[in-house]
Amino acid sequence: MHSRISARSLQTALGGWRTREPAYEALADGIRLLCLDNRIAARTLLPAERALAQTLGLSRTTVASAYASLRASGHIESLRGSGSVTTAQPSRGGGTVFAAPGSIDLQQASPSAWPGLAGVMAETASDAARLVSRTGYDTLGSSRLRDTIAERYTVRGIPTSREEILVTAGAQSAIHLIAEVLVARGDRVLVETPTYPHAAEALRAAGARLVAVPVTTERGWDLDRLDEAARRTRPALAYLMPTLQNPTGRSMTVPEQDALRDAAQRGCTLVVDETTAELSFGTQAAAALRGDDVVRIGSLGKTVWGGLRVGWVRARPEVIRRLHAARPARDLGTPEFEQEVAARLIPRMAEILPQRAELLSRGYRAARAALRDRLPDWDVPEVSGGVALWVGLPAPLSGPLVLGARAAGVYLSAGQRFAVDGGHENRLRIPFTASPADLERAVEVLASVWARVASGARTAGPAPVDALV
Repeated sequence: MHSRISARSLQTALGGWRTREPAYEALADGIRLLCLDNRIAARTLLPAERALAQTLGLSRTTVASAYASLRASGHIESLRGSGSVTTAQPSRGGGTVFAAPGSIDLQQASPSAWPGLAGVMAETASDAARLVSRTGYDTLGSSRLRDTIAERYTVRGIPTSREEILVTAGAQSAIHLIAEVLVARGDRVLVETPTYPHAAEALRAAGARLVAVPVTTERGWDLDRLDEAARRTRPALAYLMPTLQNPTGRSMTVPEQDALRDAAQRGCTLVVDETTAELSFGTQAAAALRGDDVVRIGSLGKTVWGGLRVGWVRARPEVIRRLHAARPARDLGTPEFEQEVAARLIPRMAEILPQRAELLSRGYRAARAALRDRLPDWDVPEVSGGVALWVGLPAPLSGPLVLGARAAGVYLSAGQRFAVDGGHENRLRIPFTASPADLERAVEVLASVWARVASGARTAGPAPVDALV
């Protein structure tokens, strides 16, 4: 008995699929990606050609040609009178080279690609002659892409010009560059705990002394600690994710934003990482932190695809000039092809973001329901967006749990990985960026491993005093 996907459900999963011509190949590309990502499981009966054509507003011939293309590439098989059924696809491997085949890699909180991406790439490649006619490389970023990013900020209510944008090879490249230029050795830097660990590593590598400000999913930012840290340490810089923070999924309220503004008035440069800021699936998106003096980091890694390494910095022109002057020591620019793809994608965010919201919402609902069912003693928060759940464990056993899960083929990062100055042993980040089926299977593994780990901890009893030092 095959599972089925309705024409309406397939339309939702495809999102803005029509990214190139001919339309039938763009549609086929979108369905291929859904199959390869297991967002449409093997042996799923696709909608009838007539029903899908009516739902998508296409001719039946277009849908029939798309199905023919999928048959030719081995992604579906069709039998007269039985319809078209998806075929099993080979495993694409884990998210890292060290993940075992067939494993579930939840170390990277990165959604699968937007279904229309393949069509945009194909369209860009067809314009390759114009693209390669440019000479040399550009350490600032292409004018077209910088204009496009600036327009996107302006639409969001943050008026921006091309001179306020520097394009980088992903958000991590932007973080490293900012740390090297804006942080002097020995400077204090305010950082949330938990936080994005690669940012903390980049700041430490630049010589920063990190000052932790706690944030939780339930209570938000510790404003007393923020005020005390700002007054006591006089930080030179603050690195924060005020909207849909990774990993807690929390967004700053207006009072929290005002408190952060007070800290910045004491000579602290605000660096705001907005890579997850538009990934809301709640009823209302959180308001972005305003201010022309804020240094903003953005990318397409979470909104479109982690393999599209295009990021940027939005800052005052004098800060952009400083970053630009220092960049050649690190790299000489962002690849032109990826920049051209990005310039075509950003104007389509009105199509892309709803599909991303639906994808992440399904993963969130599946993960949360499975956790509450199989691990009712765990503290599973409610969030309205982002990429992960910051789950509370009944005991500080995050490390042993992660090791046990890895042996069973589920790769996660322990809570300690996201700590600035130690702690979070009773926390686990569970990204909901994988397919619902993979998330449910991962929770089954966690439930089995947790039973063994927790039982072993109880049998062992309390640790010796010298082991706790």
